Amino acid sequence: MELRHLRYFVAVAEELSFTRAAERLHIGQPPLSHQIQMLEAEVGAQLLERSKRWVRLTEAGKLFLEDARRVLALSEQAMQTARRAERGEAGELRVGFTFSTPLTPLFAAMINRYRQRYPGVQLTLKEMSTLGQIEALAARELDLGLVRPPELTLPESVELTVLRRDPLVMVLPIGHPLARKNSIAINDLKGEPLVMYPESAGTGIHPQINRLCREAGFKPTIAMEAGEASTIIGLVAAGCGVSVLPSSFNIIQMSDVCYRPMADAEAITTLYLARRKDAVSPLVAAFVAVATEAAGTQE
Repeated sequence: MELRHLRYFVAVAEELSFTRAAERLHIGQPPLSHQIQMLEAEVGAQLLERSKRWVRLTEAGKLFLEDARRVLALSEQAMQTARRAERGEAGELRVGFTFSTPLTPLFAAMINRYRQRYPGVQLTLKEMSTLGQIEALAARELDLGLVRPPELTLPESVELTVLRRDPLVMVLPIGHPLARKNSIAINDLKGEPLVMYPESAGTGIHPQINRLCREAGFKPTIAMEAGEASTIIGLVAAGCGVSVLPSSFNIIQMSDVCYRPMADAEAITTLYLARRKDAVSPLVAAFVAVATEAAGTQE
């Protein structure tokens, strides 16, 4: 049984005339009658009663008509869904993001713009560390990632697109001597107790700070570690040490904390859009286009 047989039957059932149905379908009446006979033979039931003057649906035909219409509607829906998916307008897109990303204006602009343009896509957002996202991308558990991986060796299967660059800032207790400076150098961290993400958190900032300190000729003094930026800032407020974070975190204001820019040229963290090199689906391409466009308007 083919979909065209169902279309032929529905046309005859709705017109109750082989002549009008044939005109509607743009085929000859004898071929249409033959196709209906073949359909009845395949179904194993008489669907239509006909005479020279009229055509009527049998009880079996009435029930078959309901199902035939549903099948045809589903087939049309399936085609429309496939076409929308081909245009990147349907399906599920899984996007990871680091803990700091939602604090940037770019994140809201990018996600809102994408949702407005592609409301039929199920956008699944997952908060993950940079390392966790890279591993998930390689394992095909994510489609895209928003990462900050300056010291990370990428798998061959993953590529990065620069979205924005954010300066690093020093997070200080309000009464700290360094808070009187307009800008602070990495070298000023020497001997200072540092509150940082643990290495196991898989963030890009941890290895970057280690490298910057190493290049300045000293090893950072780790006083405490915390897995959440808000906790790190709270520990700084409590006098447990100082910290270095992306400037996007200065949106978190506490009365006992201040933020100071860093003078070093390399004290920059970059937000990348990560994807697999073989990720060529329309869904991925559409998000990349929106993200790149949004990043351009944020500059």
